[in-house]
Amino acid sequence: MSLDITFNLQDSDLDYFRDVMRKAQSGVGNLDEKDILDKVRALSNEIKTGVPEFVSHRLKQLETLVEMIEDTEWKIPDEERQDVISALAYFSEPEDLIPDHIPVLGFLDDAIMIELVVAELKDDMEAFIEFCEYRSREEVRKDPETITRDEWLESKRKELHSRMRSRRKSRGGRGFSFRVF
Repeated sequence: MSLDITFNLQDSDLDYFRDVMRKAQSGVGNLDEKDILDKVRALSNEIKTGVPEFVSHRLKQLETLVEMIEDTEWKIPDEERQDVISALAYFSEPEDLIPDHIPVLGFLDDAIMIELVVAELKDDMEAFIEFCEYRSREEVRKDPETITRDEWLESKRKELHSRMRSRRKSRGGRGFSFRVF
């Protein structure tokens, strides 16, 4: 038997979580990009098993953000890279609103934060996922006489980076709003 629980966060609630995010990011102080990525990866590996589905599903989204940074062929633009790193900084902080050792509820704050991050970086994530799917599809095509792998990847990457920025602008923002770097 499963139970669905739905709740809505009002603007004031979201402001509270954004404030918590800002404070956590300022607490990471002198961590660099590598440290943040290592800590997020460790967190993800540490809590992969024995967590509710609502947490494991969101952890996969967090892992996608790490992959966006580490994928050398994606070549995420600097501005977007900083937005993703800034978003991930919260998850490198060991202190939580709700301690993770509390069964089921301990990861609720993490799930909410991941939802906020994913909502803010939705366009970036969609573009990256499309790039990965395109790359996988095109890998099976082996016709180097007409176009090289680097050429077709570059073409698709430029198209997706442009679309990503265009969508950000049409939303009226530059992306992630918890920037500390």
